[in-house]
Amino acid sequence: MKNFAALIEVLATSTKTTAKLNAIQDYFSVARDEDKIWVIALFTGRRPKRSVNSALLRLWSMELADIDPWLFEESYHTVGDLAEAIALLLPEASIDDRENGGEEKSLTHYMNILLKLGKETDEVKKEFVTSTWAKMNRNEIFVFNKLMTGGFRIGVSQKMMVNAIAKTTGVSPSIIAHRIIGNWDPATISFSELMSTEHSTADVSKPYPFYLAYAVEENVSVLGAPEEWQAEWKWDGIRGQIIKRNDELFVWSRGEELMTEKFPEYNVLLDLLPNGIAIDGEIISLAGVPDPTHFAPLPFSALQTRIGRKNITKKQLTEAPVGFIAYDLLELNGEDIREIPMQERR
Repeated sequence: MKNFAALIEVLATSTKTTAKLNAIQDYFSVARDEDKIWVIALFTGRRPKRSVNSALLRLWSMELADIDPWLFEESYHTVGDLAEAIALLLPEASIDDRENGGEEKSLTHYMNILLKLGKETDEVKKEFVTSTWAKMNRNEIFVFNKLMTGGFRIGVSQKMMVNAIAKTTGVSPSIIAHRIIGNWDPATISFSELMSTEHSTADVSKPYPFYLAYAVEENVSVLGAPEEWQAEWKWDGIRGQIIKRNDELFVWSRGEELMTEKFPEYNVLLDLLPNGIAIDGEIISLAGVPDPTHFAPLPFSALQTRIGRKNITKKQLTEAPVGFIAYDLLELNGEDIREIPMQERR
């Protein structure tokens, strides 16, 4: 856990991309495989749910810091973050106390406990949390609090993490990016399994990494002749992939969220598409115009009415019907064809 907390501190305080990349690479070169899988999960948004409510954390931290509620609230208001406020208010364990705290516990050790802690009694939660605080320095407490409250976020791009793993493992970044996307659970899969080809082929729903649009930071003239490029409209929708494998249809969003049930209109593709196909494009709301063979795009707000609902009503299907604007063909006949020039794929 100490190494992970130290990594987070570097990533949170450094402004240089190279320093962040080196820090992640250094961590992966020495970390246990069981911890690596959790770091990948946390850095890709697979954080656990809150295991202890904030009211209890407030109460326990006030008891340990021996302060009144008004002072805690004033401190929290000044800091603006509960996890950080608690870390700053708690008495920090001395070096001797930390050294006498027994064997250093791994990130995986804490994550496994946090996954089960939500079902325990408040007494059990308090014993675990307060005893853990007593063994940690301030930065470690802050990171632990973030993991415990379900609020862990880190300003590191997935591309940076992928490049760091690639340098450590010697595997191509494009392969790493494909293997860490899709449905997988850090509590049930090992690092070696996630990195293996078998894992990639076992998940029939697995999408491909999303290649998104970015602003050109330099003068556009450096891009060369326009005829060497392919232009696309920026549609007001969600970047997505439609995949059909083993007679099943899967719809993925760019946020790696499986959204098949949100868009029942796509079910017709089960009969139209062959198995072993992955299409990249834009999920967009389209309304019919006087000519029934043409459609006009609706505002993104129309699509949002579909995304936030568990059950889609007939009214929503009528008011915000969806279409799919295809950009690219990523897989055909069960084969990854991304190495083929895009012009040919289209």
